[in-house]
Amino acid sequence: MKLIHLSDLHLGKRVNEFPMLEDQQYILTEILQIIDREAPDAVLIAGDVYDKSVPSAEAVGLLDEFLVDLSRRKLQVFVISGNHDSPERMAFGGRLMERSGVHLAPVYDGKVRPFALSDEYGLVKVYLLPFVKPSHVRRCFPDREIASYTDALSVAIGAMEVDEAERNVLVTHQFVTGAARCDSEEISVGGTDNVDAAVFAPFDYVALGHIHGPQQVGRETVRYCGTPLKYSFSESGQQKSITVVELGEKGSVAVRTVPLTPMRDLVELRGTYQELTFRGFYEGTSYQRDYVHITLTDEEDIPDAVSKLRIIYPNLMKLDYDNQRTRAGIVLEGAEDAQRRSPLELLEEFYEKQNGQPMGQEQRSFARAWMERIWEEDEA
Repeated sequence: MKLIHLSDLHLGKRVNEFPMLEDQQYILTEILQIIDREAPDAVLIAGDVYDKSVPSAEAVGLLDEFLVDLSRRKLQVFVISGNHDSPERMAFGGRLMERSGVHLAPVYDGKVRPFALSDEYGLVKVYLLPFVKPSHVRRCFPDREIASYTDALSVAIGAMEVDEAERNVLVTHQFVTGAARCDSEEISVGGTDNVDAAVFAPFDYVALGHIHGPQQVGRETVRYCGTPLKYSFSESGQQKSITVVELGEKGSVAVRTVPLTPMRDLVELRGTYQELTFRGFYEGTSYQRDYVHITLTDEEDIPDAVSKLRIIYPNLMKLDYDNQRTRAGIVLEGAEDAQRRSPLELLEEFYEKQNGQPMGQEQRSFARAWMERIWEEDEA
């Protein structure tokens, strides 16, 4: 049984105010070409299909075209909603689409019905668990104690009554403890969205979405495939790919990746204005196509630098300076580090600076509880 694992398409996304729809259409076409070569039995799309809960008409049209193209290839397609998606909008028309082999996870109601695929080794059961918060699972299991995301996933998976003698695949969208984040992802409160990978023990393969860098978490078969495109400059060094999963008999799972080549890459350049001007003119044409982040090292600001550099680098997304003046600036110091830290960590640092002593455990628990409550209710 061969499966293609995709996630985090983020259709309709803008990066530094640049629309990515053309790039997304290009990469979806490339994915279809890979699918034609690989000839899988099914495609798994593990959430964050759209970038917003109310996507643009263009983003909806792009997904519609992609799903139709997959359906024409007589594939089974499994799609769940992520934290950026509206589960209700994603589930709309799901029962009608099943006739075309496209299976959309319904809004979570405590019941997850597996889909059965078969090959020469027997059945493969595919379970679709969309992004859920503890509050979503509590509503369905009011008698269970659910204090964390791990508790929520443990209860939700326990209710599936998975037969571990069979081959089982889970498609879900969560942050699993130990995964490495990127700047383009949401940061939750003090790690409250962490899920222990041990809850996925009943499954032969876990197709994860949410984290934008391709990686395994713990065992090889608990995997984030990552985004098909780079959505922040923190991802500039990553090789984007799709994940191919081949299930043999029970206990035999092979995982590999197929690299993706975007229409435009995200690249970071550093140097003086004169150096980068020379480089842009004389080192080929790729920079005229790529999305660029430039860091100027000149000690003096270059007047109208963005407009001047865009003559050479038309897709200049971001420009900043790194020199003695900026390194000495109190406001800028540690800004990049602050972006990677959770709100609770920032509050603890602020509290200690204000009060001359660290937060106590009671204060930390109080702050965490209120932050988690606000985070859970956000966009509810």
